[in-house]
Amino acid sequence: MRGTKVLGDRETSTNLRYKYGRNLKADGKHAFFISNPLDGKLPRRKVNINYIVAKEDYYFVYPTNYHKYLSYYRDSFQHGGISMEEMILPVIKLQPK
Repeated sequence: MRGTKVLGDRETSTNLRYKYGRNLKADGKHAFFISNPLDGKLPRRKVNINYIVAKEDYYFVYPTNYHKYLSYYRDSFQHGGISMEEMILPVIKLQPK
């Protein structure tokens, strides 16, 4: 639903909800950073590759043609990202009488 700016080099992935590449920069309020892929159980692609995942209903837009792509993807459904529903697991402990 909402766009946020992301900066990266030409080798950065093109996905709207998550990205991997070198020197990725985005607003920390809108993105979840994974600097060590092995800690996040993600594949290690090359040296110095980082991952970022969009939080809530954000998607990533590059500063080049920012407003064009912001309006293009606004109010569209994009897969991926991290929401509270995906992170919180309800647990119940049952005991017999």
